[in-house]
Amino acid sequence: MIFEKVKEIIKTAPSFAEQTDLAAERLGGKVLYATDDFFAEKENLIKPGRGIFITDKYTDRGKWMDGWESRRKRAPGHDWAIIKLATSGKISGFDIDTNFFLGNHPPHASVEAAFISDDSVISDWNDASIEWKEILHKSPLDPGSQNFFDCHSNEIYTHLRLHIYPDGGVARFRVYGSVFKNWDEVSEDEQVDLLAAINGGIALDCNDMFFSAMSNLTMPNRGANMGDGWETKRNRTPGNRDWVILKLATKGSIEQIIVDTCHFKGNYPDRCMIEACLSNNDNEVINNQVKWTVILAEQKLSADHIHEFANEVVQGEKYSHVRLNIFPDGGISRLRIFGKK
Repeated sequence: MIFEKVKEIIKTAPSFAEQTDLAAERLGGKVLYATDDFFAEKENLIKPGRGIFITDKYTDRGKWMDGWESRRKRAPGHDWAIIKLATSGKISGFDIDTNFFLGNHPPHASVEAAFISDDSVISDWNDASIEWKEILHKSPLDPGSQNFFDCHSNEIYTHLRLHIYPDGGVARFRVYGSVFKNWDEVSEDEQVDLLAAINGGIALDCNDMFFSAMSNLTMPNRGANMGDGWETKRNRTPGNRDWVILKLATKGSIEQIIVDTCHFKGNYPDRCMIEACLSNNDNEVINNQVKWTVILAEQKLSADHIHEFANEVVQGEKYSHVRLNIFPDGGISRLRIFGKK
């Protein structure tokens, strides 16, 4: 049985994998086209997780697979797919994950990129006028494994073309990098979520994320479930404080804060407090070499609830980073920091 042949290949993720997945479906990424997705749909490429395997699950086309899988090619050529990033950005690296694709993974892959301001006018993705640039040359892929590749381009892109040679299956395609947002196009009077991942906000560090990742705090929408948030383990130390440091998408003045405990019922924090600072050095912020200012004093929290704070927020200064403190432990689904650049 194929399941019995699976041997997990453990690879240490490179540092770029801590950056934002610009292609993620949950952030707004889309798979627009594929030459062939006969066995498994192209949209699976950008879904959360690494993909799963269900031993006895089949469709009328063959074995069900959690990824993108094309049929066996019997003619010259190879397959490829078009991915629209959730937001324009600078790419640092890729993960072409062939999890559970063993006898049917592509031996090689490459990636091209382009900046396309309006893809609605494109009727044929074979159009020679599209200025694709190769940012990952044809590279070998291991089966059933995360295949990490650096990207050394400094350009800003919106769309990628993932080539597989000649055919086969890829479970997930991760495109790690930094969001590019033209803040010159944002009015100084416009209130925006300065912490939203889609705008460039990121989680930098925390003291604990035992159950779920701090990066979930900046994602769009409300949490899908209890795993879609930041949750620390139970702490028995009297007076304990758990914390997470986040970097705003751009320096700005903070006017409103939303702390959402969606899905956290028996495990929400009792209270929270938020501090902010102004710094050009992330390492100094992480190492507590900055002056923190309390912008939201301790507030009582409730289960599975959207907590909105405006009058309680200390306003007037500009900040670059915030530190969310929770007492004594627990889970927060989303943190919104609304303000002006």
